[in-house]
Amino acid sequence: MLKGIGEAVQTTYRLALLDLDGVVYRGKEPVAYSAESITAAEQAGMTVEYTTNNSSRLQATVAQQLQGFGLTVEPWQVITSSVVAARMVAREVPNGAKILVIGAEHLRQEVAGRGLTVVDDAKDEPAAVIQGWYPELSWNELAQASYAVEHGAKYFVTNRDLSIPRELGIAPGCGAFICAVVEATGVEPIASAGKPESAMYDEARLLAAHDGENLVPKEQCIAIGDRLDTDIEAGNRGGYDSLVVLTGVADPLQLMTAPVRLRPSFIARDLRDLASPMPQPLRTGQDEWVCGQDCAILESGQVKVTDVSSVDSLRAACCLVWDIMDKGTQSVDSLELPGFDRAELI
Repeated sequence: MLKGIGEAVQTTYRLALLDLDGVVYRGKEPVAYSAESITAAEQAGMTVEYTTNNSSRLQATVAQQLQGFGLTVEPWQVITSSVVAARMVAREVPNGAKILVIGAEHLRQEVAGRGLTVVDDAKDEPAAVIQGWYPELSWNELAQASYAVEHGAKYFVTNRDLSIPRELGIAPGCGAFICAVVEATGVEPIASAGKPESAMYDEARLLAAHDGENLVPKEQCIAIGDRLDTDIEAGNRGGYDSLVVLTGVADPLQLMTAPVRLRPSFIARDLRDLASPMPQPLRTGQDEWVCGQDCAILESGQVKVTDVSSVDSLRAACCLVWDIMDKGTQSVDSLELPGFDRAELI
């Protein structure tokens, strides 16, 4: 079930492992209230590390974009899946091995920086393929990856996100193009550097302990994101508390019907809620939950809530439906769920 805390999130946790796409920005545009909320959290003593499955952009480039929103950000605060992927591949192949890199310059630089040889053609007989995402990704690059994998190259990927939030909406992500290679070869990737694996969060904790600072304990870290199947699942796998915001991919229906592995510790409208306590949803009856002043109750197969524009109602409804799912007393498909309007919620 959802947790509750009596103090503001930004003073309860020392380190925020903050996703970017759909949380801080959408493409080139900032998410409303994100920059000022992050600044306020840092002023309250919270350290922020930016974690992203996007492998296409250099850390310095991302930092510059965030600085353009008025944030104070150093490149080391940006943990991309390219950073994690290059370290991952380097552990699996000999030093100097040929690696077919499908991705942007950032991924190529990270791989080369680990003492490996970047190649572009399957004819070079690479020891491994590492596939990332970038907007100019071509059919020929996917074909080269397929040829190399088919001939025995180890297959790694930066992340398996099927979609990515952009300025105009939701677009195909890295995972969608990975599916093309898997369908062509019948070979699944050996490992993924990005979320939902927790390696990115672990790496971010290590990098936050710079200049002799102590490693922040996991219980004082919180993973924040907009996707249940990446940001939140990674937190659950790694033993981190997590907070989902409603400014990106996750919507109320996904939240209410989420299986255990995808359930967050907290639900927030957006990053403004970092400055707020999180009320604890409580069971007040067999099929009734209360959160703050709002209530969710099951009556004749229908989940009814106090207010479909209230996040507290959503929190109560999630706990009610999760409880029903976990007890197995009723199929979630048979329930009539409330129609929360995300625009109203945020």
